[in-house]
Amino acid sequence: MGNIHKTAVIEDGARVHETAEVGPFCVIENGVSIGEGTVLKSHVAVAGKTTIGKGCTVFPFASIGHVPQDLKFHGEQSEVIIGNNTVIREHVTINPGTEGGGSLTKVGDNGLIMIGAHIAHDCLVGDNVILVNNATLGGHVVVEDFAIIGGLSAVHQFVRIGAHAMIGGASGVETDIIPFGSATGNRAVLSGLNLTGMKRRNFSREEIHALRNAYKKLFAEEEGTFKDRTALIASEYPESVVVKTVLDFINGDSKRGFCQP
Repeated sequence: MGNIHKTAVIEDGARVHETAEVGPFCVIENGVSIGEGTVLKSHVAVAGKTTIGKGCTVFPFASIGHVPQDLKFHGEQSEVIIGNNTVIREHVTINPGTEGGGSLTKVGDNGLIMIGAHIAHDCLVGDNVILVNNATLGGHVVVEDFAIIGGLSAVHQFVRIGAHAMIGGASGVETDIIPFGSATGNRAVLSGLNLTGMKRRNFSREEIHALRNAYKKLFAEEEGTFKDRTALIASEYPESVVVKTVLDFINGDSKRGFCQP
């Protein structure tokens, strides 16, 4: 095993890479796999069929892989998979999946899960996602790449958060947020596009301009149905990757409807 503090508890059947570090008073249960170069600072509890990838850092009092907060869970086999180079801060909780949701909770690469955040059962969180302090994901939530969930926000179960979206702090998100969207409020409303995020990630001026025009036509105009406007935008911007990203998201499987301005 790797660099294991003498007070850590590593159960038989747990796999800890020889370059990993497990700090004081950590508990790593049977079935857990800890990847190359990953560091568990101290007092970290990891349970069940949980895989933590390479180069991750997990801070004190994080709880990963313990049974989900779902009364329908009856001990079925399920798992948590956490990708590479993800930082999990103090008091974060990540629950495994359930039989009703695919039996998998997954967090991608290069994420930052800040203090007190909660990722519930069957959530699928993409790469380069940030959950700010005390952000909460209900069960079955999908968060796509580069999205940011503001502090003290709560995302309702089955909601989808599109790629590069930005959720303002203390927001209650009950409906799907389109890719590149910016939403905020006690019951979140769509407040525009995350243009700052797009500029930071080097999207071209042409793509930003196309998306701004498409957004106005989709949400500011009242002619035709939402579906009609979606089809019209698809015909007007056939070459725009970012517009296609939004339209593909809208045409996907939505269980909660879409957040509106």
